[in-house]
Parts: sequence; C-alpha cells; structure tokens
Amino acid sequence: MSAIRLLVLGAVRQHGRAHGYQVRNDLEFWGAHEWSNAKPGSIYHALKQMAKQGLMIAHDVAPSTAGGPPRTEYELTDAGEVEFFRLLRESLVRHDQKIDELTAGVGFIVDLPRAEAIALLKVRATALDRWRAEVAQHWTPTEGTPDEWGHIGEIMKLWVHSAEGGVEWTRGLIERLEAGAYVMAGEGERSVDVLPDGVENPFADHK
Repeated sequence: MSAIRLLVLGAVRQHGRAHGYQVRNDLEFWGAHEWSNAKPGSIYHALKQMAKQGLMIAHDVAPSTAGGPPRTEYELTDAGEVEFFRLLRESLVRHDQKIDELTAGVGFIVDLPRAEAIALLKVRATALDRWRAEVAQHWTPTEGTPDEWGHIGEIMKLWVHSAEGGVEWTRGLIERLEAGAYVMAGEGERSVDVLPDGVENPFADHK
C-alpha cells in the first residue's frame, strides 16, 4: 500500500473539500514530511493523480481578490471513499508493513467504528505473536551457542525485539480503545481542525 495515498485521501476527507496547501499544512503539522514521503511535490502529485484515477473530484474555485490563478479544491468521490477505507484497514491489520503506513493508519483510526478498529488491531497483534514465535523457533541461535549465527544473529534479535515492541504497543492501544479512549466514528462530532485556536503551525518554516 502507499502511505502518501492514505494520508492525502484522509486529509481531504476530513475537510470535505480541501486545496493542496491545506492538505500540506495538515500533514506537516503531523510531521508527516519527516516520517513519510509526504513532501510538497509528492502531495500535489498524489492529488492530481488520484483525481485522474477518479478517486477525487478537482474543483477550480475563483482566484483570490489579490489576483493569481484559480485554486483547485479536491473532494473524494465514492470510489475515493472506498479506497480510503481499504487502505486504512490494511494499514492497521498488517504486521509487516512499513512504519509510515502504520503511522498513517493510526492517524485516521478514529474514522473507523470502535469495534472494527479493535478487531483489526487484534488481528495485527495475533499476526505479530505468530511471527515472533516463528523467528524465535527457527531463526535464532541455539541456546548456549550465542555465536552460532555470528553478527547475522543480531538481525534475528532485531526482528524479535521489533515484534515484541509491536505487540506491546498494539495491545496497549486495544486496551485504551476498549476503555473508551477517543471519539470514534458514529460516536459524535469531532473537530476537523488540526491546530487548536490561536496555535501556530510549528512546521510553518518548512513552507
């Protein structure tokens, strides 16, 4: 899957209609330009490509009173809505995706019903447990012979450590959701504002 597609679809969706600068501002506030390929060029390219693919509608709005070309606002189509949720569910359920894909999914997890989000995360936790057990059984040095694999053994240790950390974090999020954390889909109105009132974007100097 593509983290940039999920990020851009989700950013547009939460506003209903959004222009490229607005999407960029949202994602930069998340720091997405640091942990994903959500750079300005990638964002604008994704918007244009997904409009061509029928996932968004591009609306040209009137130019500003100060002059300049018309600004393009984007809106998800029905196909874009389907694609957003497909990518979101995939990002949460898989145990072997890249960290930017998981991070993007967590950013939009509140767009899912609580029960569904919990169910997806439980599948992820189970898969991580299974993977950790497989690595521990077949791909780690025999007890008492720590140098059996040489420095390559450190790769296996990294895998196990990553799986253990992933399971711990996933189960912690499940517990928080089960305890009622966050306003999930269907539970009431949520603000679509990324920044609280009066707070400046800390990444403004990146623009």
